Amino acid sequence: MADLAESSFRTVCREDTMSRFEVILWDVDGTLLDFLTAEKAAISSLFREFGLGECTDEMIGRYSRINKRYWEKLELGEMTKPQILVGRFKEFFRSEGLDESLGESFNAAYQLRLGDTIAFCDNSKEIVTSLRGRYRQYVVSNGTIAAQTKKLKNSGFDKLMDGIFLSEQVGYEKPAKEFFDIVLKEINAADRDKVLIIGDSLTGDMMGGTCAGIKTCWYNPGGLENHTEARVDYEIRNLNDVRWIMY
Repeated sequence: MADLAESSFRTVCREDTMSRFEVILWDVDGTLLDFLTAEKAAISSLFREFGLGECTDEMIGRYSRINKRYWEKLELGEMTKPQILVGRFKEFFRSEGLDESLGESFNAAYQLRLGDTIAFCDNSKEIVTSLRGRYRQYVVSNGTIAAQTKKLKNSGFDKLMDGIFLSEQVGYEKPAKEFFDIVLKEINAADRDKVLIIGDSLTGDMMGGTCAGIKTCWYNPGGLENHTEARVDYEIRNLNDVRWIMY
């Protein structure tokens, strides 16, 4: 194992450094899987199929910023999932001078196309595999059933996890406390101090963990600042540093 100085692992709450966990709750997009790579491939291919021409990297960048803003509105409870899924494409198409009425049909095709491209964050699959049997591991995601089912199957995570919890099935979106209450009850995790959520979203994963009273690990490869009220117990730049927390 490398020297601690060589690791990007950062403990924010130092009194918890000796904690032992039993359960890991994994976010998917931007944590286990490289969402931006899948997003670019899906949108580029669908632009061709819908006869919209080439979707340049600059256009993808503009869409990504719109998409991020819409998902944050969902996590803040300002919009519903149907509103964000279609609304983001309508706004994007409108801003690019395209037919915004295509938003609904484009989104429907996009949900299925997302799962065609699998790119792992760091070596997430090997990490999950190495932790299997030592800890119970579950997916907790706000992604749609259509998109996440295909992604998890094609990535192999569906076979590696002890369970999968998608917000559309649970009935609540992260970061709602109700979402986590249902998940923790389903997996019989009575001791919340033994549960760790790992995710890239401050407003979804970290705030959700804060509301639920479980430990939080912020996957922050970009070295962003936390300007939210979400509690971050651990912060990592690389998923391999999860081992510093778990072992």
